[in-house]
Amino acid sequence: MEKIETDYLVIGGGIAGLFFALEASRFGQVAVLLKNTFNTSSSWYAQGGISCVGSSEDTFESHISDTLKAGDGLCDAQVVKSFVEEAPQRINDLIRYGVPFSKDEKGNYDLGLEAGHSHRRIYHVKDHTGMAIIETLKKEVLQRSRITLWENHLAVDLIISQNGCFGAYVYDKETNRLKAFLSAHTLLSTGGCGALYLHTTNPSSATGDGIAMAYRAGAILKNMEMIQFHPTCFFQLTTQKFLISEAVRGEGAKIINPDGKSFLQAFDPRAELAPRDIVSRAIFMEMKAHHYPYVFLDIRGRQRKWLEERFPYIFSFCLSQGIDMSKDLVPVAPAAHYQCGGVATDAWGRTSIPGLWAAGEVACTGFHGANRLASNSLLEAVIVAGRAARLSAEEKRSYSSRDLFNIKEKDLVLERDCKRDAEIKKAIAKIREVMWENVGIVRCVPGLKKAQKEIEFLIDFLKSQKKEEAMSLLQLEAQNIALTASIVVESALRRKESRGAHWVSDYPQKQDVPKDTLISFASSSV
Repeated sequence: MEKIETDYLVIGGGIAGLFFALEASRFGQVAVLLKNTFNTSSSWYAQGGISCVGSSEDTFESHISDTLKAGDGLCDAQVVKSFVEEAPQRINDLIRYGVPFSKDEKGNYDLGLEAGHSHRRIYHVKDHTGMAIIETLKKEVLQRSRITLWENHLAVDLIISQNGCFGAYVYDKETNRLKAFLSAHTLLSTGGCGALYLHTTNPSSATGDGIAMAYRAGAILKNMEMIQFHPTCFFQLTTQKFLISEAVRGEGAKIINPDGKSFLQAFDPRAELAPRDIVSRAIFMEMKAHHYPYVFLDIRGRQRKWLEERFPYIFSFCLSQGIDMSKDLVPVAPAAHYQCGGVATDAWGRTSIPGLWAAGEVACTGFHGANRLASNSLLEAVIVAGRAARLSAEEKRSYSSRDLFNIKEKDLVLERDCKRDAEIKKAIAKIREVMWENVGIVRCVPGLKKAQKEIEFLIDFLKSQKKEEAMSLLQLEAQNIALTASIVVESALRRKESRGAHWVSDYPQKQDVPKDTLISFASSSV
């Protein structure tokens, strides 16, 4: 097996991974693994922006309060305070790198308003902020001689010794070979697990790979039941949904049912600007009660020219579907969007395994709690990535021959494809259907137990398809999907209350004392 040594190994090329790489390259050599190519991370699809206090009318206290309210009692208050206060520094970093945040006619930053926020504080690049940040960081990364990009390299498992993590086994899709990437510091920045669901805003690559690898390595996971559903995704029959940014509601769009009636006020006085968990649940219940396939987003009060300027990407997409937002109602429905839980870390990205760090959606710092506030994800990503890079440089860590004693030809042979893949695809489709039907916006204990039983059956089926230690790339991905799905379900069954993104009809009330759901290989029945 080919061995590649580096000071820092980054698994994932979204905003967290690229920001970490840029910061870490000041201290050593960095290898960045991309599962596919640059433009396939969830970061690329982020429309809204990045939250940060940026006006005299706004305060840190207000941003902190909004975040804590959205998190529904499960946020780490110290982490929230720390991140909110550090936000201006990280915005300045992004501006220094060249991110072209939108400005108004006076040359001031055009701060947007989104649901759950009490003030305009969203720095954005029109309606394609994630894409703009990725392109900016990518350009900077390509200029750094200490950073090496490895496209089409899929991390299979972490390299673990009794002293912690020292890299990863990686599948090179182009050569069809496994490699061992050896590193004193490994960052997981693999994104979330939206592709576990039938309907999602995430790319198909969001299969929970980082969660599955961390779990197999023995890392502690936290609050994995907290899957956030975005309330306004363009209604279409495809699996991956086109997201209609929260910023559209921040600019005055209303949500009405197919009968033309408003209904959100009955669920929350903030109506369209209530946090995502509340709006998604309200839409879901309205659709279910009246058998609507979708509801409508109404921003017909805005001029076409203004919409094309403020939301060019969204307006263009809607137009391609035959809808002029300035004249027509936009059909929307909720879809799986963001993993609020993840690999448990502290505020600097340290996991429970020495040498293993995590940042971005794959991590759970306690910032988001039970429900993420809009546009707080990119903020957390750059803060934790930057902190992890700087702190890891201070930790003088190296590996010895003893740590690498178990590095040998891994008992796994990968095939580009195989005859069994047709059955594997059916199993993946079944998992997504089961998760959508039973582990979605509104849950119940019988449904969760049904999902647990069906996923266990599918895990056994996937194991039966493994022949003589050889598996296809699709089988590997399916195993990660099934394992991550089972972790989400077990975590959901452990939380016997309704809080934030986890609403279960058997336990409609919140417990008096909020508690994190912790799960690991040692404590799980998965």
